[in-house]
Amino acid sequence: MIREINFDGIVGPSHNYAGLSLGNLASARNAGEVSQPRAAALQGLDKMRANLKLGLVQGIFVPPPRPNDDWLAKLGTSIEGADPALAANALSASTMWAANAATVSPSPDTADGKCHLTVANLKSMPHRSHEWPDTLAQLRVAFASGAFAVHDPVPVAFGDEGAANHMRLAGSHGEPGLEVFVYGVSGGAFPARQHVEASRAVARLHGLAPDRTMFVEQSPDAIAAGAFHNDVVAVANERVLFTHELAFAERDGFFDQLQGRMPDVEIVEVPAGEVPIEDAIRSYLFNSQLVTPPDGAMTLVAPTECRETPSVAAWIERHLASNGAIRRVEYVDVQQSMANGGGPACLRLRVACEPADVDPRFLVDEARLDLLADVISRNWPEEIAIADLQSPALIASIRAARTRLLEALSLGELLSG
Repeated sequence: MIREINFDGIVGPSHNYAGLSLGNLASARNAGEVSQPRAAALQGLDKMRANLKLGLVQGIFVPPPRPNDDWLAKLGTSIEGADPALAANALSASTMWAANAATVSPSPDTADGKCHLTVANLKSMPHRSHEWPDTLAQLRVAFASGAFAVHDPVPVAFGDEGAANHMRLAGSHGEPGLEVFVYGVSGGAFPARQHVEASRAVARLHGLAPDRTMFVEQSPDAIAAGAFHNDVVAVANERVLFTHELAFAERDGFFDQLQGRMPDVEIVEVPAGEVPIEDAIRSYLFNSQLVTPPDGAMTLVAPTECRETPSVAAWIERHLASNGAIRRVEYVDVQQSMANGGGPACLRLRVACEPADVDPRFLVDEARLDLLADVISRNWPEEIAIADLQSPALIASIRAARTRLLEALSLGELLSG
């Protein structure tokens, strides 16, 4: 039976606030602050526990090696000799945001009946552009079964940011769906990271039928306001599209086409007059996980910042009282991730497949989360100040922490990369 599995990125031991992501307002706002890698990783595990309690299937991805010595070597330097800005790029822990790992098309949508994953090239930002080789190696271990097809990235001439700019609508996760690729053209002072050419290439690689595929432009105003990915202003689950009024460049045309192709779609739109886009982005209302637990009550797994933002909290209360599509809200504390610009949905990649087809080392239950919590509590740095990023002692502890994690998970084949 096909189930949706949320694969969360474990927050890496080099988690820091270097402010590397242009257009990510939270990242810029907290640049230079002292980070708490241990607390960040444990918060991530607590979010996974909350998903398990809802009855969802939960997976993990592990952090890649940091610093990225191979990348630095190609630039003719090392972590010891690199310029501090370059060193920060090599130490980025941004793979924790697994929504950027790949774009996923489940088997009911594809021509060959396999679940397809295309690793994202993330070419728009230097600190993310060197992630994909390690991500690809991990995907090929986790999804080695013949039920999957794992693709190399789209050529870097075309920027691809993975599932953060991709939505899927279907009656259920096991039914054929309508896949919506959201691309950017202009974002004013900030870059539009997803190119339509990349989205079209992924659709071709996955063997998607043209009549069940849509390409939609993200609103330039949303990008300029800080919606650097579509999942900051819109998210879909089964028949429901949950979106801000200002998410799409041609809202009316998109909605008309969507309803023409999927008449039973339910569009839950949050008006700008009720929740200004700045509040939506600051709270990460739409970067919540919209999920369907076994009891059928569609649930929004939202950051606590939504509860603390008056306009957002008021809209949620009104929607729940109206008996709308979203039947309940579960709040999770992922403050360390939020401060660097990633909410609950950034931390996970959705893969609809047969759980038995996935390498079991990448699936977790409560006991496995306890094991991970113990490894993290013993090995992750408690704090990282930007001034200490190139400290030999810190670098050694970051490397050792990842090794301990992979050993605990019996993922020795990923130790070298």
